[in-house]
Amino acid sequence: MSQTTPPSDPSASAPREGRREGSLDAPTRHPLDWKNPEFWNETALEKEMERVFDLCHGCRRCVSLCQSFPTLFDLVDNSSTMEVDGVAKSDYAKVVEHCYLCDLCYQTKCPYIPPHEWNIDFPHLMLRAKAVHFRNHGAPLSAKLLSNTTAVGKLASIPVVVDMVNWGNRQPALRGAMESALGVHRDAQVPAYHSPTALRKLDRDDSGEGATDAGPTRGKVAIFVTCYGNHNHPKMVEDLVAVLRHNDIPVKLIRQNQCCGMPKLELGDLDSVNDYKQRNMPAMSAAVRDGWDIIAPIPSCVLMFKQELPLMYPDDAEVQAIKRAIFDPFEYLMHRQNAALLKTDFKNELGKVAWQAACHQRVQNIGPKTKQVLELVPGTQVTAIERCSGHDGTYGVKKATYASARKIAKPVENRVNQSEAQHFTSDCVMAGAHIAHGLNDGTTAEHPVTLLRTAYGI
Repeated sequence: MSQTTPPSDPSASAPREGRREGSLDAPTRHPLDWKNPEFWNETALEKEMERVFDLCHGCRRCVSLCQSFPTLFDLVDNSSTMEVDGVAKSDYAKVVEHCYLCDLCYQTKCPYIPPHEWNIDFPHLMLRAKAVHFRNHGAPLSAKLLSNTTAVGKLASIPVVVDMVNWGNRQPALRGAMESALGVHRDAQVPAYHSPTALRKLDRDDSGEGATDAGPTRGKVAIFVTCYGNHNHPKMVEDLVAVLRHNDIPVKLIRQNQCCGMPKLELGDLDSVNDYKQRNMPAMSAAVRDGWDIIAPIPSCVLMFKQELPLMYPDDAEVQAIKRAIFDPFEYLMHRQNAALLKTDFKNELGKVAWQAACHQRVQNIGPKTKQVLELVPGTQVTAIERCSGHDGTYGVKKATYASARKIAKPVENRVNQSEAQHFTSDCVMAGAHIAHGLNDGTTAEHPVTLLRTAYGI
């Protein structure tokens, strides 16, 4: 099993003769071996964590990414030996708590990822630790509720109920009660809910006729609206549909769907991830078989189907077919542009745009496609901010981690201020709202597809 296979000398954190310092080979990702009984062996897990933590301690390249690494290094530096062997195994959980599976350490920083013989996959090791803890100890009811985005969204989007929920989220006294009951920090930005939802508002689906291929795309799109897009930000989905149809791309919505599973993955609840996968497969697989491409407007949802589920189910043909068929919205539009099929009949300039590159979009290794598309608009200059927002779903709202999330967001907020932009945007609307909340100057985060619709004047 990849995550429990140690190097030839597990205690070594410096290269020996014949061993390279780092790797220049193309990275590979081992499947998540979660069905192997050894995956759930707590003793084997602790041994692997000690091995990886020792190597991370000797490198420290990832110290600026998230709170996991400073937490680890502080534990080491304050231990009696000033080495990993001086850190209590019970304190490993403090490192795990601060990993929200952004994947940046694996994709952008770590020189020891496979095929390097040290075989470090820090995010999936943290995922394994979360999964083992969840199976052995469960999770608080509040954590289970916050990660059940479909159920919460359905309840909160009921007419009349939606007004009560949104009103309550603005009341300091009720936010204090929510902090006590659910662990949601009273100062955290929480999303509004909408009724009708995106699936109800967008009730017309195209037949798919007239589709034109472009690169790997087949020219007709089935949209996985996402929980957030359906219940919290239907305008984002409306704008995406409008932009696609303006570019003569037939569109339909995938109407039988469950959460992509990312919130449950981050909780370590792999059984729920499996359940959601089973419920999503029929409609998504049918769309792919019928020649539709898939787009999701939230980077985390794209990443779930493009990376995490394929690594959990490497031999599942349906999962692998969806992996090949799903695209980030701006990745898709750039394929149209490269085939001279993207319309550039823009009516409005955007001016200066500050764009926070969402972590789960960056790690898809597609390049800055959002920036490239927006810069096709005349009179538009995009400042890219490639720093984490610190939000990551529940991490940015939980009382236990809110202060750390704000600390991580601060450099992004500074860059937004320095840009003096007319628009602030992020492909992750939750990250965008988190940053705008920290700016506290009236700035509103706009989704990039909303800016593109504005530029088209449609």
